[in-house]
Amino acid sequence: MPPERCRACLDGVGAEIRRRIGSSKMGGAIHGARCTLRYETGNQFFTETATGQRKGHALLIIATVYSLSVVCTRLLFCVLYITRRRKRGKINSTEQPKDIDEILRLWKMEDTGSEFSLYDFSQIADATDNFSPRKILGQGAFGPVYKGIFPDGQEVAIKKLAARSRQGLVEFKNEIQLVAKLQHRHLVRLLGCCIHDEEKILIYEYMSNKSLDYFIFDPNRRTSLNWMIRLKIVEGIAQGLLYLHEHSRLRIIHRDLKASNILLDSELNPKISDFGMARIFPSDATQTKTSRLVGTYGYMAPEYAFEGLLSIKSDVFSFGVLLLEIISGKRSAGFQHYGEREFHNLLQYAWQMSEEETWHEFIDQSIGDEYEPGDMMKYLRLALMCVQVKAVDRPTMSDIVAMLSSDDITIPEPRQPAYSYTRVDVSVNINLSCTRNDITLTTTDGR
Repeated sequence: MPPERCRACLDGVGAEIRRRIGSSKMGGAIHGARCTLRYETGNQFFTETATGQRKGHALLIIATVYSLSVVCTRLLFCVLYITRRRKRGKINSTEQPKDIDEILRLWKMEDTGSEFSLYDFSQIADATDNFSPRKILGQGAFGPVYKGIFPDGQEVAIKKLAARSRQGLVEFKNEIQLVAKLQHRHLVRLLGCCIHDEEKILIYEYMSNKSLDYFIFDPNRRTSLNWMIRLKIVEGIAQGLLYLHEHSRLRIIHRDLKASNILLDSELNPKISDFGMARIFPSDATQTKTSRLVGTYGYMAPEYAFEGLLSIKSDVFSFGVLLLEIISGKRSAGFQHYGEREFHNLLQYAWQMSEEETWHEFIDQSIGDEYEPGDMMKYLRLALMCVQVKAVDRPTMSDIVAMLSSDDITIPEPRQPAYSYTRVDVSVNINLSCTRNDITLTTTDGR
């Protein structure tokens, strides 16, 4: 609450105290908009006049000091916050916070050990050449992502939410509340945010090799990802998901794990990004039901797509689809294969190739023959286990990490995976890089 409003509230409470004095012998409490004042009518708080009348001057002073201490404490935190930001160069000398509660909330985030900061809009505009189209790295679901360079040479990725986007605002708040508290080497770091009029901006660490889909689905660039690099990417994604599901302060379901949300640093190490659709999940719950579906076609678990049932196994399903894409170099969304037989989705194709022991046809030919057949079968079988129809039949991320790191663990024989016996359509046409919120799967026609 701004200081002037707090002052007005305090004046109103003071007037109420003066009205009540004399009518109460025991005292009481008065509740203001943001604070509560207590008063007592004991003799120690009063002075008597020559006529025997008692006045509450001392009482009013005590109450006022108590109330002002609340205001001063809040203002002190605000001043300390601004001073700290100025020293780091994040806020300029003319910036005035509009909402003390917001400042304190972000201050609390910083106190958790994260390096979350508030940035001035002019800094962001300068870093992106006033949001030049030449600086655009890509297009997110709710706005463009720019490359920015600060005066000290630091490179950042700047996500600008579309103005007046209601859903974008939900994503914006979600990212701040979640990502600022998550710390893992396989999660993209959120450095801070900027709020300026209608502009809502998030600032992330910059990942020089863009996203996994930039490489894996391009016939030329995918040759840069040999088998060992792909294994490193798979293991890193698994470690990041395990952290979200079991080791972070909050139990998080990502809900939109896909190739475009896996960013790669200069050494091609993977980092999971885009937590706008992520959801905190109770640690003592196995699943929950949601009435609003968010995610991307081709990666959604069947129980979530058709029944709204959400659990950590939803992310496991997406991980399995992603693993099949990494092995094959083919997209799940919009997959079509026409040869001697017609396959309508990637899972169906992978299952059939595995059953007929012609799985070498499924593997991305740019990998060459640098892999061991037994190892490849291990990863293909693990992927098929992750995309089982029933969530209970899928492994957890801790199981997956153990299987990836050991050759002594036997992976169960997978059953027929989800969607491998149906043709799944969506309510709109989908291009190769499309992401839609509130997706509705309209038909599932048996073959």
